[in-house]
Amino acid sequence: MRSTPILSALLLNTLLLSAADPALAQQREAASLTVALTLPVQRQWPETVPASGWLKPWHESIIAAEISGLRITEVLADVGSIVTKGQPLARFADESVRADVRKEEAALATAKADLAKAKANADRVRSIEKGGALSDEKINEYLIAEQTAIAGVESAEAALESQKIKLGQTIIAAADDGLITSRSAQLGAVVSSGAELFRLLRQQRVEWHAEVSARYFSRIEEGLTATITGPDDRRVAGTVRLVGPTVSTDTGRVIAYVSLPAEANPPTGLYVTGQIELDTTMALTVPETAIVMRDGIAYVFTVDADNRASRVRVETGRRNGGEVEIVAGLDPSAEVVTTGGAFLSDDALVRVEQAALVQLKEVTP
Repeated sequence: MRSTPILSALLLNTLLLSAADPALAQQREAASLTVALTLPVQRQWPETVPASGWLKPWHESIIAAEISGLRITEVLADVGSIVTKGQPLARFADESVRADVRKEEAALATAKADLAKAKANADRVRSIEKGGALSDEKINEYLIAEQTAIAGVESAEAALESQKIKLGQTIIAAADDGLITSRSAQLGAVVSSGAELFRLLRQQRVEWHAEVSARYFSRIEEGLTATITGPDDRRVAGTVRLVGPTVSTDTGRVIAYVSLPAEANPPTGLYVTGQIELDTTMALTVPETAIVMRDGIAYVFTVDADNRASRVRVETGRRNGGEVEIVAGLDPSAEVVTTGGAFLSDDALVRVEQAALVQLKEVTP
């Protein structure tokens, strides 16, 4: 019971000493708040335009049957096969076509024999033409027979060539290097001319059809760098190949066709987001950790020569690699709190980490 007045007296004495010694109170306040500082940095940053769109083939080749009524005897490629130009993908039964080729070869041989006979008769007629042994009508008959035989040979040659073309069409070949994305060919199926058998992603090239606001239409051009973020958060860089000539009346957006590297092997049919880099401009930047959001408003804390923190409202812009652009509100020479700002209040007394002070001295000109 006697200890209570003594403790009360000691507590009262401590409070009186603290009130009488402001320096002591300040020291105790500083000891509870330790922060790290940095200076804003001017950086060269590209201005970026957000975009989104589908991943689609650069060019898609539809490989169809060119001959009708034949049965598929071999299917040599499947979905996912990487093929080269001219590589066989499927074969048709070619027995009937080969028989037609032999038939036309025989017809050509007959036509050539007829031509040899007609030419011999015509040569004899030409040799005796001036002698008057034959009438003009008979002479013309032999000469016309020669011309008819020549035409017959040419016709037989064309028919044979046509059959050889059909024989070549019994092998379905890849139209270009690329990736098979679809297969309709079925073993044993009898197909008609024009029936689709395969689809080929030419040269394995995939494009991003990036939809961009029409207000950037005049600033986007061929050769600009664009970056997409895939579903696995993998970033892929590409190049603007073409800018669409029209703006959609439904969405008010224009399509930029972005070529992606084949080695990235992005799948088609995905809807992805990304950005297109425009001109490079200067940006005043601070680390992301320096930004304190309160009630939807961005702030940073600066520290003055008396180690007092001040809350400063700022406007932020672009973000890149853990850095944030400060558009307005911050003095470029101000020392900004990078760690501990979330626990600060305006005019709070802080203690600066020694490592941060050394760094500031090194970067300050």
